[in-house]
Amino acid sequence: MVANKDVKGTLHGQLRELRLPTFRDRFEEVAQRAVQETLSYEQYLLELSSRECDDRRIRKVERLLRDSRLPLEKNLDTFDLKRLAPKTARQVRTLQEGSFVDRCENVLAFGNSGAGKTHLLCGIAQELIRCSERRVYFSTCSLLVQELLVAKRDLKLSRLLKRLSKFDVLVIDDIGYVQQSREEMEVLFTLLAERYERGSVILTSNLPFSKWEAIFKDPMTTAAAIDRLVHHSVILELNLTSYRLEQAKKSKATETGDK
Repeated sequence: MVANKDVKGTLHGQLRELRLPTFRDRFEEVAQRAVQETLSYEQYLLELSSRECDDRRIRKVERLLRDSRLPLEKNLDTFDLKRLAPKTARQVRTLQEGSFVDRCENVLAFGNSGAGKTHLLCGIAQELIRCSERRVYFSTCSLLVQELLVAKRDLKLSRLLKRLSKFDVLVIDDIGYVQQSREEMEVLFTLLAERYERGSVILTSNLPFSKWEAIFKDPMTTAAAIDRLVHHSVILELNLTSYRLEQAKKSKATETGDK
C-alpha cells in the first residue's frame, strides 16, 4: 500500500501540473470536513470544484480590471446616483446588466465639465467586468489618438485595430476636450468605423453633436462619425452642476460655520 504521505505528495504534484491551485491548497481541509459531515465522494468533489471555479473567476476579474486600465477609484459605490435624473438613473441600472454589449450598442455621455461623466461610465464599465467578465479597455481620447498615430507611422495600424477589436467595450474619455489636427481625427474616425456594429464604444464629451465639426474638421466626416455612433446607442444627458464645485461650496460652508 502506498503511504498516505506519498499519496499527498503525488496528488500535490499532479494538481500543480493540471493547474488546479485551489484543489491543491484545499483538498486536505475539505477532506477533513467531508469525513466529519459524512459527505459523499460527489459532494466532496463538488465542494472542491466550486471553490476552484470561484477562485478562478476572482483571478480572472482581477486580471480584466488590471488590463482595462480603468481608474478603479471611479466606481459606482463612490458615485452619488441620487444626483441623476430619474430617467438617467434607470438607464444606468439597465446598462449595468450588459445586454447592450451583446447588441454592440454604444453609450454616449454628454454634459458639462465636472458633471461626473467619466466617473459614471467608468463605474458602469467596472460592473461589466465584475458581473459578466467583459473585456474592457479605457483610454482618454488624446492618448488613444497618439497611440493610433504611432501605429500608423510604423505601419502597424491594422495590428493595433485588431488588438483593440478583441475588447468587448472601448471606453474613450473626453472626446473633443482637446482640439486635435485633421490627421489625428482621421485615425480616430478609422477606429470608430472599424468598431461599427462589431463592438461597443463608451465615450464622454462636453461638446454636443452640433459642435463636433470642430473635432473632425470636415462636415462629411463629422456626419459619418455621428451616424456610426448614434445608429445603435444609448445617450446619457448629464446636465448637472460640477460635482467638484458642489464639494468646494460645501467645504467652504463648513469652514464658515466653524468660525
